[in-house]
Amino acid sequence: MANDASTVFDLVILGGGSGGYAAALRGAQLGLDVALIEKNKLGGTCLHNGCIPTKALLHAGEIADQAREAEKFGIKTSFEGVDIEGVHKYKDGVIAGLYKGLQGLVASRKVTYIEGEGKLSSPTSVDVAGRRVEGRHVLLATGSVPKSLPGLEIDGNRIISSDHALTLDRVPKSAIILGGGVIGVEFASAWKSFGTDVTVIEGLKHLVPVEDENSSKLLERAFRKRGIKFNLGTFFDKAEYTADGVKVTLADGKTFEAEVLLVAIGRGPVSQGLGYEEQGVAMDRGYVLVDEYMRTNVPTISAVGDLVPTLQLAHVGFAEGMLVAERLAGLKTVPVDYDGVPRVTYCHPEVASVGITEAKAKEIYGADKVVALKYNLAGNGKSNILKTSGEIKLVQVKDGAVVGVHMVGDRMGEQVGEAQLIYNWEALPAEVAQLVHAHPTQNEALGEAHLALAGKPLHSHD
Repeated sequence: MANDASTVFDLVILGGGSGGYAAALRGAQLGLDVALIEKNKLGGTCLHNGCIPTKALLHAGEIADQAREAEKFGIKTSFEGVDIEGVHKYKDGVIAGLYKGLQGLVASRKVTYIEGEGKLSSPTSVDVAGRRVEGRHVLLATGSVPKSLPGLEIDGNRIISSDHALTLDRVPKSAIILGGGVIGVEFASAWKSFGTDVTVIEGLKHLVPVEDENSSKLLERAFRKRGIKFNLGTFFDKAEYTADGVKVTLADGKTFEAEVLLVAIGRGPVSQGLGYEEQGVAMDRGYVLVDEYMRTNVPTISAVGDLVPTLQLAHVGFAEGMLVAERLAGLKTVPVDYDGVPRVTYCHPEVASVGITEAKAKEIYGADKVVALKYNLAGNGKSNILKTSGEIKLVQVKDGAVVGVHMVGDRMGEQVGEAQLIYNWEALPAEVAQLVHAHPTQNEALGEAHLALAGKPLHSHD
């Protein structure tokens, strides 16, 4: 292995996804000499196989729904179908533009970018493409891949992962989606908009089970109205090919058949065969273990993103990567408050939240110390204009701060920014109620909810 001893980087990063490139950009900005190693494309899962392409598909689906429903708004139009090649061209164009911009950004910050499959070869080096890259510190950011279940083979044909679904050359007539979490319900929503007959299988008792139960029930009601079928509370048993599709059998013997089966049970860390365990890095079920400052048990190694057991969100990766870069540059750093991270599921309707659920609040503070308020979007003018329904639910510690904001409705993801400030600044309902929100906006619904919680409701009943 050739060792370029003339160059010892301040930071060597293995993985160019959200966490890795954020650390590279911030580190270079702070004067660190940074090497960034990536085996596929800069930008990782989020840009190429996750956040960006799925949201492009969902927006295309939204356009299809609007074309079908335009007459509700007095507009005469006709819907002639989905040109999946055109949808992919639109999606890939968005990705290409962002990819080019990111490449330019990395180059402009003078980050040394190395293409190839890297492997941790010591606590301070990574081997890649016949070269040993040395660093004073190494950051592991190798991300995640779609998971499956024992005995369930994802073949890319009739049993597919989200990666396959993003490039499918047709709109399936029918689909079973195994998993009712974020990935599952987003694909269910997009495919339904494209005209697919969709059934979601979720072993837990609700869709988006990590969200507040009220949000899950609102989404389930909306999916029923849209004709998206789902089976809850029974786990998967097996899948087998039929003459022209796939048959799924559940643990209770119930069966479902469709053209394709999308396995959307989550993503697992990419860590096998990369030298982590050999170099003494502590791990659990494939995840690299870290403290609140993203430090592993090896002093010269940190880890971020989907590789560590924190929220699998691109913006969490950004925050963790920047934290590591700032820590190494000698800045004072503050650990990420994961409860304070906004979470959005971009199905139709959207589910957005920040803070803790009502159930969690009662567990922490006691049931008698928690107040919950629901504000129905039926009282919001802009939501009526958009013809979307849903609710904003606030969770408050009695006589104290708002500790949870949970929203369901179209475009609610765009309202989570203010919700994030409310939670992270430990705002009292009366303090938010003093703010004047623009009318008519959906953002106004957040203000109205806090007015009601502060005891002075305006466009809602006492």
